[in-house]
Amino acid sequence: MDDSQKIQELGMIEQNLQSILFQKQAFEMELDETLSAIREVEKTGEEVYKVIGQIMIKTEKSRIKNELSEKKKILELRIGSIDKQNEILEKKLEKIRKELEK
Repeated sequence: MDDSQKIQELGMIEQNLQSILFQKQAFEMELDETLSAIREVEKTGEEVYKVIGQIMIKTEKSRIKNELSEKKKILELRIGSIDKQNEILEKKLEKIRKELEK
């Protein structure tokens, strides 16, 4: 691979890293909102409501807690996956930079 191809790949990796960062930030915001919702549900009595589209329905507290816990697990897995992707891309980026410095 010649230097111009390496530079082009370097740019693509940097774009991918930026995209991954935006995805991670979005998932972290959603995780924060989910954790906040879990705390609020814990504080409430047994009467809990859930917004679905443009309506609000009464639902069981335990059901909401389970849904939020599952959502939390999924978001944590996605963030972990993004962290792994980020690590791989950063290593690849560093390798190409070192090759270009030679």
